[in-house]
Amino acid sequence: MSRRARAIAFGVGALLAAIAAGAIADGYGDSVARGYGALRPVVVAAAQLPAGKALVPSVAEADLEVRQVPARFVPAGALRDPAEALGLEPAAAIPSGAYLLAAQLRPPRSDAPGPRLGAGRRPVQIAVSGAEALVVGGGSPVGSRVDVVVTTEPRDGGAGNTYVAAAGVPLLGLGASPEGDATGTAEATLGLTRLQALRLIAAESYARQVTVMPWGGR
Repeated sequence: MSRRARAIAFGVGALLAAIAAGAIADGYGDSVARGYGALRPVVVAAAQLPAGKALVPSVAEADLEVRQVPARFVPAGALRDPAEALGLEPAAAIPSGAYLLAAQLRPPRSDAPGPRLGAGRRPVQIAVSGAEALVVGGGSPVGSRVDVVVTTEPRDGGAGNTYVAAAGVPLLGLGASPEGDATGTAEATLGLTRLQALRLIAAESYARQVTVMPWGGR
């Protein structure tokens, strides 16, 4: 056999081996999915996370990573996106390689006096989006004032309506969604008047999105 014929035969053999390896890998992946469920993204601590240290963006980028894990092995409350942990702190040290769970995190504690509700206000917990923007500076947003913006679902092919449902309300607490929601929502405790509370509780059921953002007042 000539040198050229040997080279062609070797190339064909390598191609067939690659195709066979790919088929075996696909079959193994299908077998894993059938036995243990589809793969899901899960946030894992790439380094030990000390208790009481807030997870600011720089820490999240360096010490958190996302891995694909069969659904059967994903614990309840596991976070799917590092952004869900921003602004929170571990209640106890989390070892390297451990899953990051919503139940392990809490709003940062402060020795400063808590925000005052004022007359006619009460603490109300609302599922919100946009909480990541409140911690970009690295500090805890708890105790600051926020605007709460509601975006409704579009009707008759038109655009949804966006409006400020509560302006300059005190943020009393901020935590991850208990279910480790992949949509990026968080649980915000706000100091609201009765009318604001009723408006926002209703918006949770019909609105496309309820967003918190830094207060736009002066």
